[in-house]
Amino acid sequence: MSAPILFRRRFEVPCTVEVSHTFESLHAHVALDGDVAVAPGDEVLVHGAPIEVPYGEVRTERRTATVTQATIWERMWTRATGDLEFMELCEFSFSEEVRP
Repeated sequence: MSAPILFRRRFEVPCTVEVSHTFESLHAHVALDGDVAVAPGDEVLVHGAPIEVPYGEVRTERRTATVTQATIWERMWTRATGDLEFMELCEFSFSEEVRP
């Protein structure tokens, strides 16, 4: 599916949400039904109340998601600036401790 050129395309799709809160894994994954490809700049909004999972459990729920596809210009901008924004995720720590 190609990117829209001038206007964003928006559509709803069923999805499966898996939330894990265990010692081995803390994650939330969304799998869209059908052959929906999500590309740089696209947005996925999962509908429904927040899923709260107690420690030690994994929960899977069926939901509906709204996919908003980025325009071709937004995709190019996201690809061009994505590497720069990655550095915001890095955390650096400097210590004043002097080693002998």
